[in-house]
Amino acid sequence: MTVLKSIVLTLALANIGYFLWLRGVARSEAVPAQASGTPLKLASEVPAVRAVPHDTPTDVPGGDAASTAAPDARCVSVGPFRDVSEAAHAASTLRAAGHDPRQRVVDGEVWAGVWVYLPLPPAASRAVTDQMLAKLKANGIEDALEMPGPAEGSVISLGLFSEQKRAQGRVAQVHTLGMKPEMTDRKRNGNLYWIDVDMMPTDSPLDPANLQGEAGRIQRIEVNPCPVPPVVPAAQP
Repeated sequence: MTVLKSIVLTLALANIGYFLWLRGVARSEAVPAQASGTPLKLASEVPAVRAVPHDTPTDVPGGDAASTAAPDARCVSVGPFRDVSEAAHAASTLRAAGHDPRQRVVDGEVWAGVWVYLPLPPAASRAVTDQMLAKLKANGIEDALEMPGPAEGSVISLGLFSEQKRAQGRVAQVHTLGMKPEMTDRKRNGNLYWIDVDMMPTDSPLDPANLQGEAGRIQRIEVNPCPVPPVVPAAQP
């Protein structure tokens, strides 16, 4: 009986030892996987990564919205116009042609008209000047008067005209009296009105003649590149 108990006890201890040995092996194999710090995942749990081509802009939806650039436009400035009405007429004409005009005002010399004047003979006496004035007034030129000329000395002014035809008519009228009048442009300081327009490469060049105001009125209209705005230096910290 004692021998049987010994066999049973030995088998029980052997089973316990074998069970403890299995627990030790399983624990030693699980420790390295946890020590790596990276949890194990199935392949289906890993999110897919989409490759982005190098030539696709990532900041523009669709990728090709910024690849189509508008044709380069150049800015031209039309003027100068002496008053708002002339500038408004030109802007209306440009707008009707499909442009987007922008008005700009600057200070400068404004063309005032064509001045017709009669030079006085060198060292003309007071009596000679009075005789010339009397002759002019007697022939219908009531606005004739003596005043400083464009050069040194005095002249007899015969009128300031905004229309070339009228200025030439006054010259012809004085010629019939045996006198030789002259013409010159007169200017004054004031506001000048310019119209800025963006022109596309396919647009036809602007013709200043199409932007004239009143028929026959003299206008010195030019088409120039728009002025470049001055560069403002950055503020120092």
